[in-house]
Amino acid sequence: MCYDSARVRILIDYRPALRQRTGVGEYVHGLSTALQARLSGPDSLAVFSSSWKDRLPVGAVPGARHVDARVPVSVLNFAWHRLEWPPIEWFAGRVDVVHSLHPLMIPSRSAARVVTVHDLYFLDRPDATVREIRRDYAALAADHVRRADGIVVISESTKQQVVDRFQVEADKVAVCLPAAPAWPRRDEPPEAGPILFIGTLEPRKNVPGLLRAYAELAARRPDAPELVLAGRLPPEGIDGLIRQEPSIARRVRATGYVSDAERQRLYREASMVVVPSFDEGFGITALEAMTIGVPVVASRRGALPEVVGDAGVLVDIDEPGALSAAMQRVLASADIRRGLADAGVRRAARFTWETSAARLYDAYRAAVARRTPAGEPV
Repeated sequence: MCYDSARVRILIDYRPALRQRTGVGEYVHGLSTALQARLSGPDSLAVFSSSWKDRLPVGAVPGARHVDARVPVSVLNFAWHRLEWPPIEWFAGRVDVVHSLHPLMIPSRSAARVVTVHDLYFLDRPDATVREIRRDYAALAADHVRRADGIVVISESTKQQVVDRFQVEADKVAVCLPAAPAWPRRDEPPEAGPILFIGTLEPRKNVPGLLRAYAELAARRPDAPELVLAGRLPPEGIDGLIRQEPSIARRVRATGYVSDAERQRLYREASMVVVPSFDEGFGITALEAMTIGVPVVASRRGALPEVVGDAGVLVDIDEPGALSAAMQRVLASADIRRGLADAGVRRAARFTWETSAARLYDAYRAAVARRTPAGEPV
């Protein structure tokens, strides 16, 4: 392999951002855009997508090369995960680094292969994940992560888990944090605004626990504002969850997936954002809330303490009544809401795409160096 050390041709799997952007989609879009902005000289970035019906928008990442394959995602993923074929060069030509946004490598003839680990929930609760993740991740992730030339994680918490559980070298793992959105701070936090949850309604988000806590809150405080659940709904909807807490059936509103503009509006109207997850590789909703001055109540799990710090109320979700008591505390005091809002805005300012893109670029260079045998001419 001949490698020009003055040039890095990068390809990032952009597929998580192709349709409705959840946390991973926002992450790959923000990181790709910031990376493209910092590249100079002969370095280049390509963003890759594959779908049978959804096309990669022109200018999705301005300045980057767009590679759009008309191949169904499920078909390509099966071939890549199980057969490690076809190589990315079939679609994109020669690249020096190929970056997967999940723990399984994208096959390549010669490029350094980088994977992303957002969390390890797929190992702990494979039954609570979607079919493709159940089929492939638990069986293959450890091997792929160990063989990868570089590993990207989204928090120090996840880095430590990857090092401990996959037995990889710490210097092979780069922490590239998600960034705060460029949203202006809102005015004074409203007391009567909705209590807001934003996220895909999957088991690890602990929505049943939130509903129980909200029912406890409503029993103690009949004037408590409504609970809004915003995010992609499971195929069966949430009627079954609501039936478990019938006393609050008319006080809970589920919006389904919301656009960026609608998400901002929900944040600006909320009295607080609650993140009651059993595990989070990062916790982007907490960061988004802090950015514009929304008080945050979150579980003391995964990376949430790392993200929220002392700028929110952290609770032990296994302790009965802790979550409802925290919500009550925020609702009861304008001083607490104002203090949390101020602290959140200050803390959120630390998270920038520019910093993460710089770390990512260094990780790519290091991955290429690992891939290039020592002493090979370049």
